[in-house]
Amino acid sequence: MCQDGIMHALLERRSIRRFTPDPVGPEILGALLEAARWAPSGLNNQPWRFVTVEKREKLDELAGFTKYNKILISSTAAIAVFIDTEKIYHREKDIQSIGAAIQNILLAAHGMGVGSCWLGEILNRGPEVGKALGAKENHELMAVIALGFPFEEELRGPRKRVPLKDLLIGSF
Repeated sequence: MCQDGIMHALLERRSIRRFTPDPVGPEILGALLEAARWAPSGLNNQPWRFVTVEKREKLDELAGFTKYNKILISSTAAIAVFIDTEKIYHREKDIQSIGAAIQNILLAAHGMGVGSCWLGEILNRGPEVGKALGAKENHELMAVIALGFPFEEELRGPRKRVPLKDLLIGSF
């Protein structure tokens, strides 16, 4: 496996907030879920659960649960990511596993030319989102990922990161 390809994907992936009207489609959604399910999890408990959304009326309904509604209104698909609270063995570790599954989705989408945006503010209305998507009581919302093909201008422009020297708090 080529490390350069992995580093390239990590460095080039970005959050996309405006999408073309072209549909993502079920094949791509299936591939993204396949990527997610291969994320690492403690004791291999795989605590993630997903709901895919492609119907315009449901995307618009989800948009009503976040102040970042324009992103979902522009998207042509979304994946809601839940943690199955009946599968939890250590909450923090399992939430980290959910983060790994989400990162797998983001990187796989980028590799397929699909734009994505990890929405976290929508968690403020998690129970309502879960109800709107038919999630069970034991499924707690962790994120919604907006998906679609990016407008060209979304791929341009500078990206900012804190310098590594400012992030490293020790080295022994």
